Amino acid sequence: MKIEHFQEYSFCLQRDMEYKVYGHSGKPCIVFPAQDGRYFDFENFKMIESCQKFIDQGLIQFFCVDSIDLESWSNQEKKPRERIEQHECWYDYICDEFTPRVKQISADCNDHAELGILLTGCSMGAAHSLNFFLRRPDLFDSVIALSGVYHARQFFKNYSDDLVYANSPIQYIENMHYDHFYVDLYRQRKIILCVGQGAWEDEMIKDTKKMEELFRYKDIPACVDYWGLDVNHDWPWWRKQLPYYLTKII
Repeated sequence: MKIEHFQEYSFCLQRDMEYKVYGHSGKPCIVFPAQDGRYFDFENFKMIESCQKFIDQGLIQFFCVDSIDLESWSNQEKKPRERIEQHECWYDYICDEFTPRVKQISADCNDHAELGILLTGCSMGAAHSLNFFLRRPDLFDSVIALSGVYHARQFFKNYSDDLVYANSPIQYIENMHYDHFYVDLYRQRKIILCVGQGAWEDEMIKDTKKMEELFRYKDIPACVDYWGLDVNHDWPWWRKQLPYYLTKII
């Protein structure tokens, strides 16, 4: 398996950011880490290994990016506005700096073919992947979100402002007009949400059900699955889920 490590300066974040690329060709997939995670977690928790057959066949390339959750979503010591502003800097980094690099690397590996970008992640990574997908359906054409929460209240409690709202999918999708041009784009994309019904999944089940309701109400096709009562919020199950859903995307 071809593996490359990159460390590149981000003007949005004013620091070096690291990421790893797994695979020699195929559909590019940006991977967001779980809460407070790092770019190497997907490899360390054997998620890359679970999808190796797709990588070896040249069907997919994983671009595992670093997070800054410890400075934003998870940092209860900072003022809420400062936290969400820091997240927005990371959002700008992903959309304006990292995604163009993904496209560049993917084009070089695929004879300059223009392939749509898939987003994925587990837990907080799922929250990020769905949020980025919904905010920028012009950049991303598919998402596989595993065991995510999709309302900002989980991290900001009773605090809200324009930026918190902009990163709270349940809120902004609920208020988005049925004929909004983004809704039309969503209808042309591939959306997969999955959650287990075992330990530590209660809040994730609640938010997944709400997203399913909103998608149905706005006629947005989405695959929303609820796995069994033994399926916990943990890596062994995500290692089963991701390769299963990749067959529906690539």
